Amino acid sequence: MTKLFDLTGKTAVAIGGNSVLGSSICKGFAEHGAKVAIVGRNLEKTEAVVKEIEAEGGVAKAFTADVLSRESLENAAKEIEAWSGGIDILLNAPGMNSPTPFFELDMDEYDKIMDVNLKGYVVATQIFAKKMIDKGRKGSIINISSVSSTTPLSKVFTYSVSKAGVNSMTQFLAREFAPNGIRVNAIIPGFFPAEQNRKILSEERVASIMGHTPMNRFGNPDELKGAAVFLASENASSFVTGTFIRVDGGFGSMTI
Repeated sequence: MTKLFDLTGKTAVAIGGNSVLGSSICKGFAEHGAKVAIVGRNLEKTEAVVKEIEAEGGVAKAFTADVLSRESLENAAKEIEAWSGGIDILLNAPGMNSPTPFFELDMDEYDKIMDVNLKGYVVATQIFAKKMIDKGRKGSIINISSVSSTTPLSKVFTYSVSKAGVNSMTQFLAREFAPNGIRVNAIIPGFFPAEQNRKILSEERVASIMGHTPMNRFGNPDELKGAAVFLASENASSFVTGTFIRVDGGFGSMTI
């Protein structure tokens, strides 16, 4: 089993890896032997995650880039290749949300959310997948989606639309990259309270979420590690591409 999920010798790049969910996944990669390049806008926050990984004996390094800037991502990619020699795993994990009602939605806000949650994934994948392909390295791309991508949630119109786009992108690129030995999958997390969604978690909304979650609780970020390591491992998921793994406490199975 250890060999099945072993990531020794692999380099994982985590865009948005300093977020609550992203950092837990980065720790999971490191615990299974991968070198982890954590990419974020806030260097101090990113370096804090690196220190946590190093304290547990893992290998990681912080890199600064803005997912909305192709140039900064390209520079980060060059620095990561110089540090690691190559890239095998890409985690797309940045996210932005807003509770703005549909008729009050400002197009500047709409564009910003779509840019972070979808365009950023596209640009990062263009840059890092090209690095994998140019070096002939098989790899794994893991996109962080959301339960709202398949069952649109109230109060988060733009977020739901952007995450539906992530799902479509995942399946399209799974087909596109298969001849290159690169697998593309997505994780659909349920409700993991984090900075971006706490502002919409009123007492009433929490009660509604629990009523639709058979396990009757929020997720713990560490509960994403297993799915992420499975998808990252060539040994464990070599025939898995274009799929979505739900880690949602049963939210997706609930109707009435």
